[in-house]
Amino acid sequence: MVLEQKGETSSGMYTYKHRGDKGVDIHEIFVKKSRTRVLLSYTGLILLLAIVCRSLLGKEKLYLESVWSITFGVLVAKFLQYKPVKKESVVIMPFFGVQLEIHFWSGRVDRHFVPIGKILKPLLNECVTPVTCYWSLALLLRDEEELKLVFQKFRPPVKMLVPIWRALCAFTDSECTSQHSAVSKPNRSEA
Repeated sequence: MVLEQKGETSSGMYTYKHRGDKGVDIHEIFVKKSRTRVLLSYTGLILLLAIVCRSLLGKEKLYLESVWSITFGVLVAKFLQYKPVKKESVVIMPFFGVQLEIHFWSGRVDRHFVPIGKILKPLLNECVTPVTCYWSLALLLRDEEELKLVFQKFRPPVKMLVPIWRALCAFTDSECTSQHSAVSKPNRSEA
């Protein structure tokens, strides 16, 4: 389901909003809060507490079985842990740089500022793993060995990344076109 309104696009679990405030270009990607995920998170924690209490409060000594059940409980609780990220933002400040923000449901905000002189070029990457394939937006930075991911926690669809990539290209005066036009027409092998 795709919903498009004034500077807003929604697809799956993500919503993209674009706005400009006092010369600052702000791109935000929100995640929809999943009640099922929160419920599973709390269920995992309760399960872990039950396993630990049964093992520690039992009258028998701690055996290898207890250690394995506690380890299994920790792994299940970690896997079901709710990721409390509300949104990630890219704030483009002309003549200064780019600020990358991660907003949590608790109200905490992590900010990372990248000065304009350090940005060489924004890159739109197709990441391929043995299990999945997804797009990411990264910054190629001067005097850095690794790329700086713009979205640390989210994996938004490419149609939400393209306007941000174009805005970053315009901001850094980078060439924003490709010869193969991979963004508008994905490369698909024909059988």
